[in-house]
Amino acid sequence: MDKILAHYIMPHPPIIVEEVGKGEEVKAENTLKACDSIGREVEKLKPSTIIIITPHGPLFSDALAISSGSTIKGDLGSFNAPAVEFNINIDEQLTELIRQKAAEKDLIVVPIDETSANQYGISTELDHGSMVPLYFINKYYKNYNIVHITYGLLSKVKLYEFGIAIKEAVSVQDKSVVVIASGDLSHRLSEEGPYGFSEAGVEFDRKLLELLKNGDVEGIFSIDRMLIKGAGECGLRSFYILFGSMEQKDINGEVLSYEAPFGIGYGVMKFNSKENKEKNMLSKISEIRKKEIEAIRQCEDIYAKLARSSLEHYVKTGEYITMPLLHDKMLKERNGVFVSIKKEEELRGCIGTIFPSTDCIANEIIRNSVEAGLHDPRFSPIDEEELEDLEYSIDILMKPTEASREELDPEKYGVIVRCDSRCGVLLPNLEGIDTVEEQLSIALDKADIYPEENYSIEKFEVVRRGSKC
Repeated sequence: MDKILAHYIMPHPPIIVEEVGKGEEVKAENTLKACDSIGREVEKLKPSTIIIITPHGPLFSDALAISSGSTIKGDLGSFNAPAVEFNINIDEQLTELIRQKAAEKDLIVVPIDETSANQYGISTELDHGSMVPLYFINKYYKNYNIVHITYGLLSKVKLYEFGIAIKEAVSVQDKSVVVIASGDLSHRLSEEGPYGFSEAGVEFDRKLLELLKNGDVEGIFSIDRMLIKGAGECGLRSFYILFGSMEQKDINGEVLSYEAPFGIGYGVMKFNSKENKEKNMLSKISEIRKKEIEAIRQCEDIYAKLARSSLEHYVKTGEYITMPLLHDKMLKERNGVFVSIKKEEELRGCIGTIFPSTDCIANEIIRNSVEAGLHDPRFSPIDEEELEDLEYSIDILMKPTEASREELDPEKYGVIVRCDSRCGVLLPNLEGIDTVEEQLSIALDKADIYPEENYSIEKFEVVRRGSKC
């Protein structure tokens, strides 16, 4: 008998909790009914343990997080509903088994306890991504332990492998389990939504729901990454892990509800699965990922290729790359350069120079790519395992000029703020920064300059390089 009794996808908007919504939750009536139906179904299944995968717990760029200890608590006080409380026993045996199986696959899983929480400045409590689904379970069934997992910014292959580790861990213990992947779909389904409207959001939700319904794992892992980016979703990485826990199974999904009353897609699903030992999705997903990486590299221009070569060479050898053959412009012109590195569409490092510090743009890129990858104080140094998952963009800075607040335009101009020896820099055309006020606020914060201080402003334009596609 399969020890994983059921697999579900559930959304996590706090507003659908009655004590938070205070009447507004009825606008998501279909979601409420569907979540209730899962709660009633779990009560009938009576699992010993619920494994919940959330986007909103402690998030690492190179690891997954799993709550450790004997119990985990939380409440919805930050959503003005402190009376909605949770105090759940952690399944310590299964938690440790999952960590062991993940380690066998060279996956890093950070145990979140008081020690690691203090080390990383994070919370040990349940997040709303877990509490909202569990709210509907607890209405009908509370006699369960929990394994609380937060996905990391790992590649889709590694997240799928972690799902396999979950399946393997469950198979060698003696308890029944339910797995819940918590995640909302697109956040860009109306102008009233958190990120405004985008056709990509509508297309993403339509496409994903169809693939989920058909159990088309290969199709889900092949969704165009630009569509994913344009949709502004938060659940896909949870779903990757969920499907890994169904490796070697034929799958079909049942859409219990889908709606977007607040400009965010809420999908509630359950999955039926049947054992198929001949089915090996991991190899197919690995091939999909390999082709994606090849496509990204083929799209890189000479600037991004140089940044990649520089960081990869330094991480592997501890030495700067020897200058390759390049066109004259990169070898003769001198400019400040910022190198930005992203992993799974999230910033992984960004460092640069306002004015040139070397003899040419090429050397500026070589030096700053290493600095961005290894010495950005906001992030841990990039290790060799991450290199293939990185994307690079290069901003070549034009000479800054003095400017007034009225002359700024966050889409066109970057900004430099100075006060005494303090200096803050922000590049132009950054996602989520749409106003001069936001741009200045962030630049001032980076420089530790208070808004009421007497600071100067400069603006600059950039030439952005990276992708030819």
